[in-house]
Amino acid sequence: MRLITDWFKRTFSDPQIVFLTLVLAIGFAVVLTMGDMLAPVLASAVIAYLLEGLVVILEDRGLPRWISVTLVFVVFVLFLALVLFGLMPMLSRQVTELIQQLPVMISVGQQALMTLPERFPDVISPAQAQEILDGIRREIGSYGQEVLTMSISSVVGVLTIVVYLVLMPMLVFFFLKDKDIIVRWFSNFMPTERSLANLVWLEVDRQIANYVRGKFWEIIIVWAASFVAFSYFGLQYAMLLAVIVGLSVVVPYVGATVVTFPVVLVAWFQWGWGQDFIWVSVTYLIIQALDGNVLVPLLFGEVVNLHPIAIIVAILVFGGLWGFWGVFFAIPLATLVNAVLRAWPARKPLPKPA
Repeated sequence: MRLITDWFKRTFSDPQIVFLTLVLAIGFAVVLTMGDMLAPVLASAVIAYLLEGLVVILEDRGLPRWISVTLVFVVFVLFLALVLFGLMPMLSRQVTELIQQLPVMISVGQQALMTLPERFPDVISPAQAQEILDGIRREIGSYGQEVLTMSISSVVGVLTIVVYLVLMPMLVFFFLKDKDIIVRWFSNFMPTERSLANLVWLEVDRQIANYVRGKFWEIIIVWAASFVAFSYFGLQYAMLLAVIVGLSVVVPYVGATVVTFPVVLVAWFQWGWGQDFIWVSVTYLIIQALDGNVLVPLLFGEVVNLHPIAIIVAILVFGGLWGFWGVFFAIPLATLVNAVLRAWPARKPLPKPA
């Protein structure tokens, strides 16, 4: 017990450490308790934070801030419109076609599965093949019920999307336009001496800004390369699969492994064990290899200095807490934790009482 007491005295005797601890605790508490309600505000703040880099670039070239904010916001709105009215209808159409083709794919898969006992009698028996087939049918049935539930609640989902589309652009604009006012307002509630918190913020700002912007370009490049390759070989659902491959880079190590299965399965259902299947699979593996060994070092370098174990743990922890958004921001949040640990001052032990 004395050991714990001494640690508290050493650690929290500095007001800056107390302030930093309170800020982190309040931030996590707000996200955990009011994350759903404040989701549009938090998402808009993140987007505005990312767009701020473009605003600063334009300001450095001599443009007034209001002109820089207006130009960047117009580009953002045009990009959002391109995604909503160009990309989303294509993805929706390909998802519909894929769902319509699922019964045929399942039938082909069942036939291929039932031939395995004849080809490899020492590895799998007819009873095992039938058991696997029954398990697949049960899983498909459960997924079908989930899809039905989602379709029933789709009206609420559409209304939520409409609210986001109206609120978020407005919030992004005001976050960019009134950045200095918002920062000064928050500063009024902070102590004058906050060098430790400033040190953590500078480290987090440098690493997270470069990481998220680099990740955005990585998604775009991997998506474009995958789409060009899949379209060249005539792979079905090329756009849908390319978008999935591009988004998979958000989750290091795990994403590339998981997304391999739909790409390989669609290619196998389309061509079987043919030459086209081999070429598509090899091309996909080359894209993944170039992404991991060329693109990632080029875009990020040593900016995110996290061990792979730390990255995987962060994905599991923050993904369990906040779902998709926790996975998406797992590495930035892990970077925040790492910056706090690095900035945390080492204290000498207290002198023993005489």
